[in-house]
Amino acid sequence: MRLTVAKIIGTCFGAGYFPWAPGTFTSLLAVLPCIFFPGMLDPKVMCGLVAVACAAGVWAGTVMEEHFGEDPSIVTIDELAGQWLALAAVPYGVVPFTLSFLFFRLFDILKPGPIDALQRLPGGWGIMADDLLAGILANIAARCVLALLMLLHLPSGI
Repeated sequence: MRLTVAKIIGTCFGAGYFPWAPGTFTSLLAVLPCIFFPGMLDPKVMCGLVAVACAAGVWAGTVMEEHFGEDPSIVTIDELAGQWLALAAVPYGVVPFTLSFLFFRLFDILKPGPIDALQRLPGGWGIMADDLLAGILANIAARCVLALLMLLHLPSGI
């Protein structure tokens, strides 16, 4: 029963079983509720959702590592939480959402510097921590590009 619940949570209700790039697929799915429920972008709401996803992800990730080995690719709740952080409090629109998504995937896949170091934490902590930092850095990078677009008087919300 414990493993079954961990699989449901850790795979984001099965998204982690997507046959091609399950992390990218789950990141894309994480954007969808923000499109339909813009109130999710409110920092208080998003931080609450990320906190719940993080707590659940640490537990589920730890249980799944016991059964599937280190950082199993089917565990994608870390991408959900990281993508939500990348989207937290960005303006509503195609450009901000696209930038947040692309920067998050870039940082999550390349794992520069401290992101890579965080994934070495034990159990579910390592699974979650690197994606949370990738989400924070993606949020900052997206905001920087949006600010640059505004300075150049280019469309940034669309």
